Amino acid sequence: MTDAATTTSSFTPYGVWSDLVGQDHVAAELAQASLGHGMTHAWLLTGPPGSGRSTAARAFAAALQCTTPGEPGCGHCLGCRTVLDGTHPDVLQLATDQLSIGVADTRHLVRRSSLTPASGRWQVLLIEDADRLTEAAGNVLLKAVEEPSPRTVWILCAPGRDDMLPTIRSRCRHLLLRTPPAAAVAEILVRRDGVDPVRAREAARAAQGHIGRAKRLATDDVARAKRAEVLALASSLTDIGSALAAAQKLVDATIAEAKRTAEERDAVETAELRLALGYQEGSRKAVPGAAGALKDLEARQKKRATRMQRDSLDLALVDLAAFYRDVLAVQLGALGGSGGDVTEPIHDDQYAAVRKVAAAGTPEATLRRIEAVLACRKAVERNVAPLLAVEAMAVSLR
Repeated sequence: MTDAATTTSSFTPYGVWSDLVGQDHVAAELAQASLGHGMTHAWLLTGPPGSGRSTAARAFAAALQCTTPGEPGCGHCLGCRTVLDGTHPDVLQLATDQLSIGVADTRHLVRRSSLTPASGRWQVLLIEDADRLTEAAGNVLLKAVEEPSPRTVWILCAPGRDDMLPTIRSRCRHLLLRTPPAAAVAEILVRRDGVDPVRAREAARAAQGHIGRAKRLATDDVARAKRAEVLALASSLTDIGSALAAAQKLVDATIAEAKRTAEERDAVETAELRLALGYQEGSRKAVPGAAGALKDLEARQKKRATRMQRDSLDLALVDLAAFYRDVLAVQLGALGGSGGDVTEPIHDDQYAAVRKVAAAGTPEATLRRIEAVLACRKAVERNVAPLLAVEAMAVSLR
């Protein structure tokens, strides 16, 4: 890209934009903005999980610091490389695996936003999970967005506009990312990660456009086994006893997966902090305040574990809802018809089970089951005890 007047319709992804799957319209607008066309001090990037919000935000930050004339986001200059590596002095990124983002972290960003860029063109502040800002943190951010410092750019990422305070979103330029096509997701798995094309296609469909989830399903045997176990639930519910047992099994499985993911990370973090605090092997002595620092780390790890458990359960529920979507498509003749298919299955590898469940029920019953799964997702989001929410769902799915 060498012409600043290049239009979005003729944009071809390159450099830092090449991993932004199925979002050429967003990449084009951000690339143009980094050249000064339509640039503003605050941006809100929204889209469904896995659509690439964070990828787009980092690519935009790199393009803003790119030193290649006329080609923002070239991907090979020092500015681009340091942004993508997380070492650029004028780009600060806040991502959280906690339940929320508090006032302290937000104030740190606001203080940073008042600084003059040290080496780049802009001071860039990127919040990946802006929807997790507490109300107090949102009010702190609002003041900085209302009265921006010169050469400062805020990039906020959230699932939807309604997840942000109206006063904040009204001061941002909004760009909406869409769910990437399965074919585009499969292509990047093959090209970037070396995945077998058949497995890449199945994983891309099963992940419903979620790029990170697709990669995990394509490369992690444990993740694939867990998904198959979740989908088997649809065929195992015969009475209240089996429903309650299946609910317990599903919740236990999601807790175990989250624990498996967290334990190794927790151990590394704790060991690194103990070393930094001066603990020696077999010794209890360390710098003053070490015990408090370790206690704070433990509290953050517990909150992260809660978030990971919720996320793991939500992914399982999304898979289950998609299974019933395939069932409904078969029942309506939109899937698996003789030469007249109008839609593709999401769970391609579960086609036999889908047809079996479809033959045993009606479209009306399947719609009620989909509604039960979606109601369970909402209940968990509202902090209903996961086991109670899943038990209620499982009884409705019989």
